[in-house]
Amino acid sequence: MKKVDIRTLTAWLDATLQASRFKDYAPNGLQVEGKSDIAHIITGVTASEALLRAAIERGADAVLVHHGWFWRNDDPRVVGQRRRRLALVLAHDLNLIGYHLPLDAHPTLGNNAQLARVLGLEPARDDDGVPLICGKDQLIWLGSAPGIATLGELAARIAQRLGRTPLCIGEAQQPVGRVAWCTGGAQGMMADAVAAGATVYITGEASEPNAHLARESGVGFISAGHHATERYGVQALGQAVADEFGIKVEFVDIDNPI
Repeated sequence: MKKVDIRTLTAWLDATLQASRFKDYAPNGLQVEGKSDIAHIITGVTASEALLRAAIERGADAVLVHHGWFWRNDDPRVVGQRRRRLALVLAHDLNLIGYHLPLDAHPTLGNNAQLARVLGLEPARDDDGVPLICGKDQLIWLGSAPGIATLGELAARIAQRLGRTPLCIGEAQQPVGRVAWCTGGAQGMMADAVAAGATVYITGEASEPNAHLARESGVGFISAGHHATERYGVQALGQAVADEFGIKVEFVDIDNPI
């Protein structure tokens, strides 16, 4: 069975995702150190207790996620939920590895790139083939939805491909032109998408102001689920790890309706 040293693995991940470029809300990379030799990784969206138990049951050496731990403004005390999760990781010598904004932003493995693939969105690109992006931290992607004429058709495709009925604000028959998207909790970036000329903005979550901005700007708003829009980047990253090091990598999807 092939193995990779945890330091070699995390160095490759850091370099591949250019983690040092980002000023993030949580530490990127190795968050809890476990055993040094890695032969089996479980990937998932969030380092929840359920995902950790799934990794333990499968005999994994590491857990690789998009939503790790130690978020800015978290209560730093090791009590309650944090104690239970940390106790599991330490008792089973698991490595916990997390990448937040670097995984959102990666041009091929990232959540935005992978959501485009799943939904059939076509990213707009510059003359060098780099995706056109805008907004805070340059995380909003811009492009089009080939084969889709209306907002209602786009919402229906999202429901079919993500397995989740999205929240859609706008007239079903309004035309789809320039599409902007940013996975997860990027509802607060909608104004940037509107300023960039989007006719539809797709993200994971919704807040009360989104409905007003959609109605007053005429830009369609689609909230397709935080978890549902961010399942694909970590899968692509896990496959890249498996290809690079020849180790076993499994994705475990812990259902989350949010």
